[in-house]
Amino acid sequence: MSKQFCEDLRSELQEMIPEQQERLKKLKKEHGSVQLGNINVDMVLGGMRGMTGLLWETSLLDPEEGIRFRGLSIPECQKLLPAAKPGGEPLPEDLRSRSSVPDYVYKTIDALPVTAHPMTQFATGVMALQVESEFQKAYEKGIHKSKFWEPTYEDCLSLIAKLPVVAAYIYRRMYKNGQTIPSDDSLDYGANFAKMLGFESPEMYELMRLYVTIHTDHEGGNVSAHTGHLVGSALSDPYLSFAAALNGLAGPLHGLANQEVLLWIKSVVDECGENITTEQLKDYVWKTLNSGKVVPGFGHGVLRKTDPRYTCQREFALKHLPDDPLFQLVSKLYEVVPPVLTELGKVKNPWPNVDAHSGVLLNYYGLTEARYYTVLFGVSRSIGICSQLIWDRALGLALERPKSVTMGWLEKHCQKAAA
Repeated sequence: MSKQFCEDLRSELQEMIPEQQERLKKLKKEHGSVQLGNINVDMVLGGMRGMTGLLWETSLLDPEEGIRFRGLSIPECQKLLPAAKPGGEPLPEDLRSRSSVPDYVYKTIDALPVTAHPMTQFATGVMALQVESEFQKAYEKGIHKSKFWEPTYEDCLSLIAKLPVVAAYIYRRMYKNGQTIPSDDSLDYGANFAKMLGFESPEMYELMRLYVTIHTDHEGGNVSAHTGHLVGSALSDPYLSFAAALNGLAGPLHGLANQEVLLWIKSVVDECGENITTEQLKDYVWKTLNSGKVVPGFGHGVLRKTDPRYTCQREFALKHLPDDPLFQLVSKLYEVVPPVLTELGKVKNPWPNVDAHSGVLLNYYGLTEARYYTVLFGVSRSIGICSQLIWDRALGLALERPKSVTMGWLEKHCQKAAA
């Protein structure tokens, strides 16, 4: 079934690509000079926020509505995509025929101290997988640029398939004395990943299906997605591009945030107890902010309302673990934090994001090692980044090379504008 799916998907892409190529040519020819907005100094100094500068086909993020995957909201995906059981969470596609990992990848990971951060081990494993790159081999043989997407497709599907195996190996190496669990061909992508980690609860399988689905993509401007696209625009193969993306994902302001949220929530419990009142929680939030820190899991660079990825995780918790003390604390935070951040007056979006909830769910089902959480994020995000890499090559998107300026240039430019 896995092999047939890959062949069917490739055939469908072969039919779609010429049409999309013509669509892109028409856009460039007829509308190439149309302006998409004005760039101001705040954008240049503020991480390019609000600046439209990337083509990203796989998802689109609306500040008010949240993410849509190919035009579908998360509730629509939950309703329309296949599930393991009626009313269950969506099933990521089965790629088991490509999931075999060479021994040298494990040996490369084993060369690192077992105490190395899980993301360091994960990125190292992906770099070791690069030896198998079909794109690199085809490029060295002189493949025509119109065919670049084909070996990219092969690399991307193989990478997505192998990542849960590599990620599970790292988890078992670090936390379970290196006792690995083999893949189970009877299970889907998400459930098999959970089982290789060491979990057999049907609810944990459902959680992993949900987790993988909602973390796959969040348009192209976030650090990991943008990094994958940027490195790929130099015609680096998908393994190199995704390894670079993982290094961006490992940052505290990006994928490491879900780890930070759980640690912060546990610090609340350690200091105030599980039965903390709303007023006590409010005081703790202010204490965090007044110490120069942020409340992790709240705010977003684009969103201006509650993240729908948070909402669907909350619905999962209400269904499966309504009485869990940490979930109840997360619910109280939902009531307390937004008014405090609004009162603070420095935050454009005071609402919870995806990271505010995921760690508590994983912790409930026994995956308590918070340092590992970003690896789960990385496995999931591969689906979006790799899908877009295929389109990057199919559409022949250009090498990314924006213009940079110095502070001196900005000062002179602003002086001229004011004159």
